[in-house]
Amino acid sequence: MTTMNAQRFKRGMIAIASTAGLGLLAFGAAAQSPMDDLNSASVLDLPEQFRVFSEYDPNIRKPTAIVNGEIITRTDVDQRLALVLAANGDVQISEEELQRLRIQVLSNLIDETLQIQEAAANEIEITDAEVEQTLQRVSGNFASEDVNFADYLRQQGSSQRSIERQIEGELAWNRLLRRYVNPRINVSDAEVEAVRERLEASRGQTEYRIAEIYLSARPDNEAQVRANAEQILEQLRRGASFPAYARQYSEASTAAVGGDLGWVLPGQLPTELAQVLPQIPVGAVSPPIPVPGGFSIIAMVDQRQILSADPRNAVLSLKQITVNFPPGTTEADATPVVTQLAEASQSSGGCGAAEALAQSVGGTVVQNDSVQMRDLPPALQQAMVDLQIGQSSPPFGSIEDGVRVLVLCGRESGAPSQSLDPERIMASLQDSRSSRMARNYLRNLRRDAVIEYR
Repeated sequence: MTTMNAQRFKRGMIAIASTAGLGLLAFGAAAQSPMDDLNSASVLDLPEQFRVFSEYDPNIRKPTAIVNGEIITRTDVDQRLALVLAANGDVQISEEELQRLRIQVLSNLIDETLQIQEAAANEIEITDAEVEQTLQRVSGNFASEDVNFADYLRQQGSSQRSIERQIEGELAWNRLLRRYVNPRINVSDAEVEAVRERLEASRGQTEYRIAEIYLSARPDNEAQVRANAEQILEQLRRGASFPAYARQYSEASTAAVGGDLGWVLPGQLPTELAQVLPQIPVGAVSPPIPVPGGFSIIAMVDQRQILSADPRNAVLSLKQITVNFPPGTTEADATPVVTQLAEASQSSGGCGAAEALAQSVGGTVVQNDSVQMRDLPPALQQAMVDLQIGQSSPPFGSIEDGVRVLVLCGRESGAPSQSLDPERIMASLQDSRSSRMARNYLRNLRRDAVIEYR
């Protein structure tokens, strides 16, 4: 799979990603410390001394289940697992991690089945036309010229039916929530005013959007847990999905939402984490950080200054010059062209000369007048922040997918990421509350389900 096809596939998968955990409070909701969950089993009154009467290894369980009478087959699991692996691109994972991921995929399929069943019990029906409409959007995001979407899925060991099932589950669950959960959400004027006051008091401070993977450890297994954390970090740095690994491995309550802690101030976190946040670049993942009771791996999703104008909210007018190379072109063959593109773009005379520059290097030009800076990859965001009108970014891309430069033609200043507008604050509070109630709803469905494993 080419890099570009992998990126397109990821964008397509985002279009049908689960929304049960989204909408977290976007203005500094208190983060839950991993320590909050360490004594959650105390209500079970377990004995301190006991022995296990038989061994049980979930990794050898056949990945087949019957959920309230509905069968999830091994083929279902294999095809959905293939989707996950395809979304991770060329990242290689060990057999042990593959087994763990397979079990997580089965768990996700069980949740999906429960959601569809609950929607049907409440007379919510998703039509084939609705599924097809979403599928067309996903395949449109994939938009590959050399292979169509259905053929690509088969090549990856999956099927169109597997994605259609996922789409059906998302649509059914979202409609169920809109009908029965969202109408029960109430946010008072006093709560809105409390958020406004907290924002005003924090004006200008830096807050961070982070995600976590927390692994608990004891003195007797600390070395092993650290080694496991290092293995997870290695996979993440090779391109594995942080939310997927958080759902699979994290022992914090945020695992259910892919490790997402939302926007937090350093003072809301344990000291060990607060000290390292300023050192983690946006888009990077930290090494395992020792914290009380274990280790945390932190992903820096974003950062901003509270109630301050954010340059990454700026809307850009851009011209993109792209040079494509014939199949089989070597790096040695491409280097002179890339060098010419780099030198010419820095002295070309801005947007008005972009077409002539493209012609001189055998490239093409595409113009877009409404690109939000924060939608660009992090490395390009920093480059564009520093550019003046008419200047160009350094060349970027690959020999396989084309080398490009962006010429900045215009910039509309970015507004603050947060707002003191009561309606926007109320909407964010409602989204956060809806997300929490949705997780509780699904937890209750799991608790009441009759599930057999074969």
